[in-house]
Parts: sequence; structure tokens; C-alpha cells
Amino acid sequence: MATSQKVDFFIVGAGFSGLVAAERLTQAGFSCVVIDKREHIGGNAYDCYDEAGVLIHPYGPHYFRTNSARIVDYLSQFTEWHPVSYQVKSFTQDRYWSFPINLNTFEEWLGRESNELEWQDYLDAQKVPIEHPQNSEEVIISQVGWDLYRTFFEPYTLKQWKRHPRELQASVCGRIPIRLNRDDRYLTDTFQAMPAKGYTALFENIVAHSPNLQLRLGVDYAEEKQHWDYRHLIFTGPIDAYYDHCYGSLPYRSLRFEHETYSGEELAARLPISEKAGYWQPAMQVNYPDLEVPFTRTVEIKHATGQQIDVTTIVREFPEDWGPGKEPFYPVPTDATSELYSRYKRLAEQETNVSFIGRLGTYRYYNMDQVTGMALNEAEKLTQRYQSTPELSP
Repeated sequence: MATSQKVDFFIVGAGFSGLVAAERLTQAGFSCVVIDKREHIGGNAYDCYDEAGVLIHPYGPHYFRTNSARIVDYLSQFTEWHPVSYQVKSFTQDRYWSFPINLNTFEEWLGRESNELEWQDYLDAQKVPIEHPQNSEEVIISQVGWDLYRTFFEPYTLKQWKRHPRELQASVCGRIPIRLNRDDRYLTDTFQAMPAKGYTALFENIVAHSPNLQLRLGVDYAEEKQHWDYRHLIFTGPIDAYYDHCYGSLPYRSLRFEHETYSGEELAARLPISEKAGYWQPAMQVNYPDLEVPFTRTVEIKHATGQQIDVTTIVREFPEDWGPGKEPFYPVPTDATSELYSRYKRLAEQETNVSFIGRLGTYRYYNMDQVTGMALNEAEKLTQRYQSTPELSP
């Protein structure tokens, strides 16, 4: 049997969590190996050019935003930025609506001009008084009432999660703002931008800035770990898989994507629906809440990347049950799954040389900046711990 290679940190997953942690640890003088079952780096944030030359996000759109100057400063070492104001609309009742719900949406609902005072009066009359909303249905009806909830939220949530909003924790729909003014931005973070050359280029620069890092792509974790003698494991995969699902499997929602490319001639014929030349739809993302439409949204990421090209590609997202051969995209936030995860978390807290980070490792939906911050914090903690131990990096 071949001798195992010595390394300080064995890192499972080459997405934001794994690569950021590896960069910090190698800069601190440690050796790292990062493995991934996929043939590329970047995890779900990986982007690439399709056959038409359009930069796309194969695993769904990734909208970078943050309020943390620390995160911006860190990632700016590896990329320049293209500023973006992410725009979303909803398509139902044969028309596009301003979304998230705001004064513009209310005017579209009425079919006439209005003002903030009338909008507030309408909401006060419609909303259901619930002091402490306990689920996603209650959090929305307590803000806008039943009509707007049933138009924009209930059917979309049923499609996305295959669960009724009242079965989901309040945080699911609570992430979506309701605005009294005309602010139709999807996000309000102080920093909103895309890596100027794409996420993959950002990840490649992180790797290039990581001395004494070995990348092993397209490999199986169970097989690969046998070839390494490591001091500490950083695991960014599903925490229940690490423990062989001993308490049962944590549920996820998966996605299927369909891509469609349109020529310049087709885009020209699309006006005025697209609202501006060179695009297929009027916003980067269009939600389709109606249950008879099998997909939840269409994304035209060209709106956000700023790519100057005569063609465009839209991506339709179809929610699916998670199972063999499918990627786990979204942890399912219910009280029962939280309790199940807490059992795995208690096991993880007993580990002395294993760290669980990232969405899958902590069974929680995190934004990219939050995952980056988690990896930075964990790398700092591990650096302090292992630099004080007598064993040297091999």
C-alpha cells in the first residue's frame, strides 16, 4: 500500500468555503489539499461561457452583495468588480409586475397612480394582525394580507419547496422585503457587484494566491482521503453524509436548468417586452408564481454581468426533489429539519480535528459573503490553534 502524503489541512469542497479557507491557511504557512467531486472549481458559483459565447451561471444565478467592508476588501484582492443593481419582476395574470412588492406594484394592482399614504392605508386594511409570525404564510399575510400573498407568494412557494408556506419557517418568505416607497431593487446591501471577469476567474486567482495548495478535482472523498495523512479536516459537504446519515437524511430541494439562446434578430423582435435592446426579458430575473407554469423563474444573467454581446441566453429553473445524481441546492427550513440538523451538530461539536463550514456543512442557506466570512473566521481560528502546536507543516 502506498505511503500517505502528509498535509496540514484536508479540505473537502472547492467552492467559496473551501478555497477561501485554503488561501488563508496557505498564506499562514500551512499545506492544504482541496478536493471536489466535480471537474471544476467554484462549486455552485462556477460560471462559464456557453456555445453562443454568453457568460452563464450553470447552477443558477449568483448575485453577490454584502454590507461587509472586510469581505469586499478580501475578495477585491482577486477580482475587479462590475457594479450591479439587481432587478426582479414577477409574471402572472398575463403581465409583468414590479417585485419585491412596492408602491409601483400597488399602482399596477390598482391600474392607476397612487401614493405612499394610500398604499399604507391599503396594507393596514388588508394585513392580518399577527404579532409573532410563526411560519412563512403568517409572515406575509401579516404584512400584505391574503390577496397579494395568494398572487405572488403562496403558489411560488409551493412550487419551489413542494411544501405549503405554513410548513416553512418564517425566514423563508421573511427574506423578501415589502416596501412602502418605489424602491424596486431586489437587494439593498451597500455593495452590489459581480466579479468583472466572472466567478471562475475570481476562484482561479484565489488558487494562484495559495502557496503549497494541491487541487484534486473529479475525485471521490471516501477514496481520496485514504491517500492523505492530515492534521485537520475541513468539510463543506453535507454534514449528514459525513456521519453516514446515522440519524436519517437531511432533506434538500434540487433544481433542473433549461438554457435557451436567442439571436440578435430575435431580440430585436422582442422589443418592447424586453424594454431595452439586446435582451429577452425586462429584468435579470422574472418569477413565475402560477402553478400551471412548471418553472419558478427565468434568469438572463447578461443583465448583471454587463457582457457586450449581440445574443443572449435565458435559463429556466425547475425545482425538483433531491435524490441520487442530483445536486442539493436548498436546505429545507422546517422545525423538523432544524431538530434533525441539531442532532448532527451535537456530533460535530464533539470533533477535535474536523470543521464543518458552508451551506451544506451547516445545513443553512447562506449568501456568498456570509460563506466567505465563515471561511475567513474558521481559517483564523485554525491558524491560531495550529501555529501554537509543536508539530510542523510537512
